[in-house]
Amino acid sequence: MVRESVLVQAPLKRVYDQWTRFEEFPRFMHGVVAVEQTDERHLHWRTSIAGVRRAFDTEIVDQSPDERIAWRTVGGEVRQRGVVTFEPVGTTHTRVRLVMELEPRGPAEKAAAALGVVSSRVSGDLRRFKDFVEDRHGATGGRRGRLRPAGAARSPRAEPGPVSPPPSPPPPSDPSDPPGFPDGRQPMPPR
Repeated sequence: MVRESVLVQAPLKRVYDQWTRFEEFPRFMHGVVAVEQTDERHLHWRTSIAGVRRAFDTEIVDQSPDERIAWRTVGGEVRQRGVVTFEPVGTTHTRVRLVMELEPRGPAEKAAAALGVVSSRVSGDLRRFKDFVEDRHGATGGRRGRLRPAGAARSPRAEPGPVSPPPSPPPPSDPSDPPGFPDGRQPMPPR
């Protein structure tokens, strides 16, 4: 499992919009030759890493504008899944966190994963993404639509459309209230 993050000196909307310009990934991701968005949910990737060329397809399984994008591979020689999240840090910075699971194939890829080469590569890609965004004064575009996991309930409103703000957090609890959730439910007891 790879877990990396970077703090980008740019507002959340600009960072998220730039990330969703998947065709531009080769500009900051080493080893990515091309990414083509084939439809709303699917991307076709071509990579060349250490002389090994691969092609594979990914599916966006969940996308919530300015919050997260989750994906998984659905075809080709590469097996991976992951999620990238975007968190505002004040009004001028954004924390980008990436978590990815991959299934290395062959002895060279297994050795690279064991030695932390994949984590190092992802960390470098995030640093180059940070530089890419910070060197520009605006994103080169972006995809703002909401994609839900297959089978998730849809709102009666047509998609894509404006995204409703998240629900307000519950009011602070009163110290005299019994422990538990604001609606009176109690936490699960320890096993």
